[in-house]
Amino acid sequence: MSNQILISELIDEEREIVRSLLIESYQQYEKEYSAPELWQEYLENIRSSVDNPYIDKIFVAKDGEEILGTIQIFKSSEEAYGKPELQIFSPIIRLLAVHPNARSRGVAQQLLDTSINYAKSIGAVSLFLHTSNKMQKAIRLYEWLGFKRDKEKEFEGKDVLVMCYRLDL
Repeated sequence: MSNQILISELIDEEREIVRSLLIESYQQYEKEYSAPELWQEYLENIRSSVDNPYIDKIFVAKDGEEILGTIQIFKSSEEAYGKPELQIFSPIIRLLAVHPNARSRGVAQQLLDTSINYAKSIGAVSLFLHTSNKMQKAIRLYEWLGFKRDKEKEFEGKDVLVMCYRLDL
């Protein structure tokens, strides 16, 4: 394992690896769910996310051929969540994931930086993401990068407040 992390767009041959990485990365939150069926539903949403036809971009972080992390970008709240009522017509980040063995190497920050640069390149004025209190380490990173809480774009999930963060570009 070198320290040369490169970000690229997902290619079809990487789809199953990314699906497994997402599951392994989010597994740490299983005990945070109030009911096993809610966790299973979330897991299935994560598993199927890689095939979502509404995704604008999926970026992957690699060290050589090894995929260390991934991030998804959607063009609107309707495409990201099926929630046009949120009235977000700017890019939205979903499912930032870094494999547990690759954490503390700056992978998440590089994926976020790539997403920010992509949003700027398409003329976006803001970049959004949604998270929950379950993900405190991620929230600290988002805030460090300049994302601010936007309570007007939040919504209730099945058993959690889905908090919104916005970065003005």
